[in-house]
Amino acid sequence: MKIVYAGDRDVSVRVLDYLLGQDVELLALMVPTADRASHADSLVGLCPFLGPEQILHGSEFRERQGVTLLRELQPEYIICIHFPYIVPEQVLAIPRVGVLNLHPAFLPYNRGWHTPSWALLDQTPTGATLHFMDTGVDTGDIVHQLELDVSPGDTADTLYNRLLELEMRVFAEAWPRLASGLVERKHQNPAEGSFHSRQDLFAESVQRIDLDESVRAGDLIRRLRALTTNQRAEAAYFEEAGRLFRIQVLIHEDH
Repeated sequence: MKIVYAGDRDVSVRVLDYLLGQDVELLALMVPTADRASHADSLVGLCPFLGPEQILHGSEFRERQGVTLLRELQPEYIICIHFPYIVPEQVLAIPRVGVLNLHPAFLPYNRGWHTPSWALLDQTPTGATLHFMDTGVDTGDIVHQLELDVSPGDTADTLYNRLLELEMRVFAEAWPRLASGLVERKHQNPAEGSFHSRQDLFAESVQRIDLDESVRAGDLIRRLRALTTNQRAEAAYFEEAGRLFRIQVLIHEDH
């Protein structure tokens, strides 16, 4: 099985390590530039057999030389795991079978960004999905997905970490079938589910807590849980005497 691999984040390292233990031929690697990467060096470190010309950095994969290289390699799959770039149509058309993407959401719910936060805010199903890429955002045919039960004590941060584990499971369950040529595809209806852009979470209507507003305690707690991530700028806030205060919550279950 000839593949090109594109990714970042810890789960991407884990998936690549898994694939290198399978019967695959890695033809090239696509990684973010340093300003957008968290685990690019770890991915490159897993591939000492690749030459410099086989490692595409940043947007090189969609520039003329990069597109030419990918076409010449003739991969069966391009596999994207938390790869932080839009893949253009000319690249989507290159692999014989298609471009796969692993997404931390139970599609068609929560296409796009901040999937754990919106699963909590919108009270929609959450999980992990392996799907084919098309020209939309997370709208391609589904290969395999698993749903995750949300705990009342989950914040967006704890839920995201649980989803990363589920993503690994989804990929490992799906790959043997894909490698054997048994490609099952479930079509998504783009009109169903939900989508959120990166900036949606930063809207004042989402983050700002009005200290004079009456709300149900359960709704407020769920909102604070949804806005507790590993980034302080994504947290809920309130204003007092011209000062702004961010709120992140820590929830423990008594046994």
